Amino acid sequence: MAPTTPSRIARILLTPALALGFTVGVASAPASAAVWNSCDQWGNTTLNGYTLYNNIWGSGAGSQCVWANSGTNWGVWANHPNTGGIKSYPNSKKVINKSITSLASLTSSYNVTVPSSGAYNTSYDIWDTDYDYEIMLWVNKTGAVGPLGTSQGNLTLGGHTWTVYKGDNGANQVFSFVRTSNSTSGTVDVLPILKWIKDTKGWFGNETIGDVQFGYEITSSSGGLDLTTNNLTVSSS
Repeated sequence: MAPTTPSRIARILLTPALALGFTVGVASAPASAAVWNSCDQWGNTTLNGYTLYNNIWGSGAGSQCVWANSGTNWGVWANHPNTGGIKSYPNSKKVINKSITSLASLTSSYNVTVPSSGAYNTSYDIWDTDYDYEIMLWVNKTGAVGPLGTSQGNLTLGGHTWTVYKGDNGANQVFSFVRTSNSTSGTVDVLPILKWIKDTKGWFGNETIGDVQFGYEITSSSGGLDLTTNNLTVSSS
């Protein structure tokens, strides 16, 4: 993961001003008709409580289009060159806006179809409302990609076994949980992970969780690759 501060902020705020001089090629929409699709760099829409972003934020990116049948069934076609650095993070976002101690539960289920080539990870990106802390949960990865920071060892929590990394990209703290084996479907119990960071490690306090994003952090997809979210649910109480 490239810890470039302006790019990381661009991914969160979708700030068009950071994209001056950036050109995105045009690619075709999916063969089957979708409720919504966009090839725009910052293309976004809201469907049934989820906000979808095309979100091409990294330098040296190629073409990318996102399509959606709903906020929980969507996909992306991306053709990014075989070069280093994250090019994009197309994702679907659910807003939580609850403090950790006020949450009774926070869970998510995912089912994806992803290629065996390219360089990318399939990940949750969870933020506090002030964007001081970023919690990434990588459920699969392919190619030359890796998390920011240093390894803190392995941990079994939330229904999965992860290697935990702790780092700082200059703008915020980053805690990455990388699944020790790839998965294309499953359920993550997110709240115990947040409580582990807060109570066991003391890496942050009673933060208010703002966004739970799920998507694909793409470094390269030369020739064009399809990544599909067959189903996604994010639930909290």
